[in-house]
Amino acid sequence: MSASKRTAWAVAAAVLLPLVIAAPAAHADEGKDTKDKQPKPPATMSAVGGALLGKPGTQAQLLPGAPVLPKELSARSWIVADAESGQVLAAHNAHWRLAPASTLKMLFADTVLPKFEKTKNHLVTTQDLAGMGSGSSLVGIKEKQTYSVHDLWLGVFLRSGNDAVHVLSAMNGGIPQTVKDMNDHAAELQALDTHVVSPDGYDAPGQVSSAYDLTLIARNGMQKPDFREYAATPRAAFPGELKPGKKRETFEIQNTNRLLTGDLGVAPYQGIAGVKNGNTTHAGSTFTGVAERGGKVLLVTVMNPSSKEQHAVYKETARLLDWGFAAAGKVTPVGELVPPASARTGTGTGTGSGGGTTPAPGKQAPGASATAAVSEEKSGGVGIALSIAGGVLVLLAGAVFLVNRRWPLAGSGSRRQRSRAPRDPDVNP
Repeated sequence: MSASKRTAWAVAAAVLLPLVIAAPAAHADEGKDTKDKQPKPPATMSAVGGALLGKPGTQAQLLPGAPVLPKELSARSWIVADAESGQVLAAHNAHWRLAPASTLKMLFADTVLPKFEKTKNHLVTTQDLAGMGSGSSLVGIKEKQTYSVHDLWLGVFLRSGNDAVHVLSAMNGGIPQTVKDMNDHAAELQALDTHVVSPDGYDAPGQVSSAYDLTLIARNGMQKPDFREYAATPRAAFPGELKPGKKRETFEIQNTNRLLTGDLGVAPYQGIAGVKNGNTTHAGSTFTGVAERGGKVLLVTVMNPSSKEQHAVYKETARLLDWGFAAAGKVTPVGELVPPASARTGTGTGTGSGGGTTPAPGKQAPGASATAAVSEEKSGGVGIALSIAGGVLVLLAGAVFLVNRRWPLAGSGSRRQRSRAPRDPDVNP
């Protein structure tokens, strides 16, 4: 073989050999589990509420006799907490900052709801409805029509209406002012994973919350009687368009929380009393629910299940609620829901959190692994009572019981009527 041919073969081998060696590796990648393509939580997250809550993965400390956690869980983040004591029974990536979708409306309501009397009327203008994102969930508000604040809140809670959020925001001084108020209130609640860009939860760059924060916000909101009432309302009459010379008609709206109404293949959950669901392109499905059973009140938040199971967010929430009720008293808490900052400093913010309180006596921190800084934030440990406005409220369990008595759920004779209500999902693409 001539020298020129030997040189040509050597060059060809040098070019082709790396491709042959690399080919099996590229082929092997095709067989990897699709779970590897799922986003991964940060290696370290906020430790508000306890050091374990800042760690990625599932955090649970089961005692003898405790039930194992459900296997059918696919959410990127979830949390199970005792609504009264604040103890976190178990969590998975609790502080992962994710898009919240319309569950962010809980913060909107907790911030703005105390500002207006429910009997106040408002004439809607074109500007009030400006700037809503394409595909927003709507309750059906029309410009040049008058609505009471009570009507508007029904639109927010039941139909997750972005139009109702925008009208109430306009009454509050506009979208920028409302966003500022919501961010300030989140800071007061120590919901430090939360950053608001759009008050209705519509996908926006930089808009995030976490399962921990949404649970914290829901717990605070459920201390307000009006918040509890709206969150637990399965259906209501909503004003239609007023036409000259005719009586104003109404149409029925149904709550998009399927664990409350029982619809689209999801059964009502026994003891459910709210709180809020959401679904957007970026956030996927999100949900925070509160339920009472046997005198125990639990809060569960589930964010972005990857399961192909229909209505996975509700079914995974129900599984976690079932587990939480069965596990009560049989687990060592992995953290706690911290009280508002004003409960620690003795000052109020005027955003609905109220003034300071004294921690419930005789309660211990959830674990020795918490940092000193977090211990200070906890202001007395795991057993902080639900506190607001300078005093300890009645136990949330009592409030939930009253809500359920006023609006009976499972077994109600009006179930068939509810199923005829509008079925538009809460989707803000």
